[in-house]
Amino acid sequence: MERTPEVAALFERARSLGRSIGLEIGEGSTGGGSDGNFTTAIGLPTLDGLGCRGSGAHADHEQIELDSLPERAALLAMLLMDL
Repeated sequence: MERTPEVAALFERARSLGRSIGLEIGEGSTGGGSDGNFTTAIGLPTLDGLGCRGSGAHADHEQIELDSLPERAALLAMLLMDL
């Protein structure tokens, strides 16, 4: 997924909203693909990886941290309302 200026601006909105509820989110990149590759390619600013914290993504031992569900749901709701 390409990091365009629009993607960077959307991330900064999400980061700011997260901070307002005491949540620090970081920016990163990884290999592989997601549907976000398609939406970004057609010019739609896209964020990926805003789900709950956890480990072992897409593996047999994948797990989530249940206590991260409310904070991530709040962040996503705030971001949607902000947009």
